[in-house]
Amino acid sequence: MAEIKYEIIEQIGVLSESAKGWKKELNLISWNGHVPKYDIREWAPNREKMGKGITLSEDEVQALQALLK
Repeated sequence: MAEIKYEIIEQIGVLSESAKGWKKELNLISWNGHVPKYDIREWAPNREKMGKGITLSEDEVQALQALLK
């Protein structure tokens, strides 16, 4: 399996934290050197592991904001 490279450009905030210390976060992340996208996923303590998540472009974030109003 190919290695996934990522760079957290901006840590925006923590949405929740589980009893085991995993945090669901909203971050701006560049995946494999591509344009950064907004990312919501769970991270293990010390970021040694990550859960499945969802990435959103700027346009998708704006559409989501409109839906939530």
